[in-house]
Order: sequence, then structure tokens, then C-alpha cells
Amino acid sequence: MGEKNTNVNLNLKKGHIGHVSQTFIYLGKLFRMFVFQSDWKVLPMSAVIAGLVSFTVGKNLFVSMEGTLTSSFAYACICVWNGFFNSIQSVCRERAIIKREHRSGLHISSYIVAHMIYQAVLCAVQSLIIIFVCYMMKVKLPETSLAVNDPMLEFGITIFLITYCSDMLALLVSTIARTTTAAMTIMPFLLIVQLLFSGSFFSLPQKVMPFTNLTVTKWGLTAICAQGDYNSLPMVSLWNSAYKLKHIKMQDGSEPFTIVFDYIEKNDLREQIIVKSAELNQNPQFAHDALVVYKCWAWLIVWTLIYVGAATIILEFIDKDRR
Repeated sequence: MGEKNTNVNLNLKKGHIGHVSQTFIYLGKLFRMFVFQSDWKVLPMSAVIAGLVSFTVGKNLFVSMEGTLTSSFAYACICVWNGFFNSIQSVCRERAIIKREHRSGLHISSYIVAHMIYQAVLCAVQSLIIIFVCYMMKVKLPETSLAVNDPMLEFGITIFLITYCSDMLALLVSTIARTTTAAMTIMPFLLIVQLLFSGSFFSLPQKVMPFTNLTVTKWGLTAICAQGDYNSLPMVSLWNSAYKLKHIKMQDGSEPFTIVFDYIEKNDLREQIIVKSAELNQNPQFAHDALVVYKCWAWLIVWTLIYVGAATIILEFIDKDRR
């Protein structure tokens, strides 16, 4: 039944069906695959992953500097993970069918546009799921907007663009890979690159920092931190680490740190220290500015278009592929 509902099989001379008509034909095929080949499973998986991340780090989002950085990185990784799984096998699993139908009149551009529309719908639903899970688990979300009038919509656009850009990158890999096994082998490597080169979460040598501009996570993390006004948040990790020294005894039995912390607490200086440590660790890259958000969105859109263009060009030569 699945085969009957998912194969298009034009069997028509080249040019007989126009680009627009072919786009809708293949779009229908993709939605049938969503139902009959259980592609819908990516939706509950998105909810589960969002729930796990919200449970572990969600409570710290937009509460403190370090909590926001960690949580933003985690939510950006959710989006990348969702996008990769959406389309990493979508082309390579039907490579023989595409090659046959291309010879029968399939326009590659129509095929790619159909995937773009279908994946956009899928990514939009996944973005809504993530926001819904965050809301239900009482994760603090942005309270002010920069780029659009509604902060929730603005946050949703960021989540969608991260997911969709990752999705199109996976689609590109799927056009290159010969088999689903090869595609799934490449995916972990791509995930590691996205994690390590996020630009802010891991300390990297200055000479490799320009390469972070190539990753989805860099622009996604930056946008989320900017929307949450990262630079105005307190930094508590420095105080918490220092406070552990309070009762340390020296070799002579004295506790010098106890005197210091007792003085700080007696004079109510704790909050001032936390605020000052935050001021010293502000990151201009995360400025609460609409231009920062627009820049991140623009980069995500540009990379999405590059991935789509490259995937189209590669598939245009599928007839010459003798693998």
C-alpha cells in the first residue's frame, strides 16, 4: 500500500507537465509518505526531545547569563537535530526513482521546491511543538520583542529558521549520499561540527572562529541570546564557585574566606558582586538589538538558499551518476 501511494511515476515525455504541476504532484507524494511511511514520527520525537531539554536546562533560560547560554545552545541543538532527521534520507532513499523519472520528464527544480514546501510545513509544526512544550513546562520565554511586534512570534521565527536551515543542509547531504546508510553515517559528523563550532559555547582558538559563521548553531544561539537580553542578566556562577571557599581551613586552622564572606553578607554586597561580574562578562555579540536578530535571520536564510541551490545543481546531474 505504501509503494502505491508514494511513487509518482510520471511516464510522460519531458516537458509534458509543467513545473508548477509537477511541484504539486510531488508535494502530494510527500504528504502521502508522511502518512503511509510513518514520517510523522518526527513530530512526537520533537516533543520528547524538547521535553527532556526543558526539564534539564529550561529553568535557567533567560534567568542568568550562563544559564541562558547553556539553554540557548541546547534549544538550538534541538532544532538542528530535528532538521537533520527530517530530510537526511528523503532523497537518497528514492534515488533510483528520481533518476528514472528525471529521464521521463521530471523537473529537478519542481522536485526540490516540493521538498522545500513540505519541509517548511514540517519545520513550522516542530517549532510550534517546541514552543508549546516550553510553555507547558513553564520555561521562561522572551518578554520583549526586537524584530517583530510579538516576542513569542519572534522567538518562533528564530526556532523555525534554525530548524529549516538544518533541514536544507540535510537535504543537500541526502542528494550527495548514495544510500540511506551513507547519509546516516555523515549525519553524526555534521552534528559534531554544529556543536563544536557554535562560536560561543565552546572556547575555540581565535584563528578558527571565522569558521563558526558556517554553522547553523552559531546564528541560532546568537539570535536566542539577543532576544533574551543576555547582557542584562546576572551572572551567578562566579559567586557560587567562590562561595564554596567559605569554610576552607588553612594549615594554621584559620578560615580567612569565612571573614570575607561574612563581611559581604553582613553588608548585603552579594547582589552588587553578581551584577558587577555580569557587567564584566557582557558579550557585544548578544546585544539586545533588532539588528543582531536581523543579521542572524539573514545568515540563516542565506545558508538555506545556498544549500537548496547546491542540492538542485547536484540532482540535475543525477543521470550521469554511475554509482
